[in-house]
Amino acid sequence: MCDTCGCGLPEEAKNHAHEHDHDPGHTHREEAVLYRNLLAANEAQARENREHLMEHGVLAVNLMSSPGAGKTSLIEAVVDSLSGKLRVGVIEGDLATDRDAERIRALGLPVWQITTGSTCHLDAAMVHEALHRLPLDSIDLLFVENVGNLVCPGLYDLGCHLNGVLLSVTEGDDKVAKYPVIFRYAQFFCITKSDLLPYVSFDSSKPQREARILKGDLKTFSLSAKGGEGVEAFLSYLLAERHALSS
Repeated sequence: MCDTCGCGLPEEAKNHAHEHDHDPGHTHREEAVLYRNLLAANEAQARENREHLMEHGVLAVNLMSSPGAGKTSLIEAVVDSLSGKLRVGVIEGDLATDRDAERIRALGLPVWQITTGSTCHLDAAMVHEALHRLPLDSIDLLFVENVGNLVCPGLYDLGCHLNGVLLSVTEGDDKVAKYPVIFRYAQFFCITKSDLLPYVSFDSSKPQREARILKGDLKTFSLSAKGGEGVEAFLSYLLAERHALSS
């Protein structure tokens, strides 16, 4: 649960907890039970999402990062490099606006916007509703662009086949050690905006090394959506995962 914003608990749970403010210990125990129940319900919905995606032969990829790391730009670069090899759809998650969805829509792709309001992550129920708004029979690869945040998104299984974390070189090379949880839940890790390396202090080997310590089989990529460097390697990885799913 987010200790700062409380987004791990539904509104009714928060309100119920406030009714017991006279007994802090009782409140904390109730919150722990409610949070466990919430995660259990989310995991059940995530399994259903995965089954639904499998039925349609869709590889789903959850992209997580802090705001501005380049999730939308990476999707645009992948779509440009795909050249029609796979049909792509996108679920966009943001607290407000549909600006990223408009960028995806401009590419002629099916996209569904999830506006969370104050919640700093997507959950399986939100994705479940979005899946029923998309033409899954016409999609081979589905990107789920999570809300920009390096904390909460890693705790909520969405039912995607792959979870990936993006870290831009402008953010600093210490983020893996500072935010380890989200990397433990990932299958791949992309260092983005590599074209800016000559202009910033960023040691690419450091976060890659720390990420592999956390999870030894983590796939790592260094790429630039703007310049195209590394995009083909990342695309080859996605194509191989899509082939494995369908075989």
